[in-house]
Order: sequence, then C-alpha cells, then structure tokens
Amino acid sequence: MNIRKLIFEGEGVSLDFKKTITSCEKIARTMVSFANNKGGRLLIGVADDGSIKGVKSDDEERYMITRAAHLFAKPALDPVFEEVYFDDKLVLVVEIKASEDKPHYALAEDGKWWVYIRVKDKSILASKIVVDVLKRSTKNDGVLIEYSDKEQALLKYLDTNPRINIKEYCELSKMSRRGAQKIVVNLALSGVIRIHTTEKEEWYTAC
Repeated sequence: MNIRKLIFEGEGVSLDFKKTITSCEKIARTMVSFANNKGGRLLIGVADDGSIKGVKSDDEERYMITRAAHLFAKPALDPVFEEVYFDDKLVLVVEIKASEDKPHYALAEDGKWWVYIRVKDKSILASKIVVDVLKRSTKNDGVLIEYSDKEQALLKYLDTNPRINIKEYCELSKMSRRGAQKIVVNLALSGVIRIHTTEKEEWYTAC
C-alpha cells in the first residue's frame, strides 16, 4: 500500500487521518459514515496535516477500534487491519467496507443511536430523508413512481430552478413535511433527483 500517495490525496469522502484513537464514540461515527457510504480507510498514526507520527503499539489502537466497531456501531462493523511501516514509523490502516446492511447507527455521548454519512472530509448526522433512502436502497424492492400533481410540481420547479429544499417543496406542494419527505425519498431512489447534504443544510437537484 502506498501510504505517501494516500496521504497526498488528503482527507476526504473515503479517507480519514487519526493521530491516535481517544474516543470510541468519535471513531464509531467515522466508521459508520464510511459503511453507510462507499467504504473508506482510517490511517492511524497520521496527524490532520498529513504528517506521519506513527503509533507506539497498535494493540491499544486495535482494541479501541474493534470495541467501537462491535459495541458502538449497530449493526456491528468488521474492520480490516493492515500494518504499514513508513520511515520506521508504524501506521495502522483500518479499512471499512461499504455495507449491504445500511443504515448503520453510532452510539453518541448522549446515549442515543444516530445515523452518520460521509460528506467530503466530515462525518455528519443524516437527515430523516437520507436515513429512509439508506433503509430502502438495500431492500432492492424497486420503486414504482406514480407521477401525481405533487411529483410533477417538484420536477417542473427543478426544470427552471437549480435547487429546492424540503421547506420550499412543502410550500410549493401545500403538503405536510412528512408527505413531502416521502416523495423526495421515492424520487431519490428512482434516480430522478439527487440529495445534497452539508452540516448546515440539505437540498435537492434534478439528476
């Protein structure tokens, strides 16, 4: 494995640097976000700026990660470990594969289970719409869309506007938030619209 190349790529959707593991809750959040996306790797012993610090012994790091994967993630995760030496420094590479059992939840400091997704280089809380999409995307039961006036109104709006959020769609369709969310989930699963998420907002565009 080319550690230098990975570090040069920088942290992102499928790569995260950790100088050391200090919290099962925090590392579970990152691992869950990888599993709920397309998978990813943790480089333990690498600082946020990409400098290689190494780990003194990988035993404690492995223990923390395994504990987080089994007790702080639901369903449990199965991390794959690899030891890589770079300039006589030990870097522990932890691979989390994309899951077929989505969504995965992480146990937070407040004792509650939350779903996290990976957006750029951050693991963020998933909205109810994204959680519903994750739940239904693994069932492979297909989505039959009947384009009622409500769906058509959304698609027509996106023909002439670059984006829309759930509040705007509720106002446009004169629907409850729950009803609007259900339509957004169906259209996203059908590949008709795309969901965009950041830490502060969520919006939808036409595919």
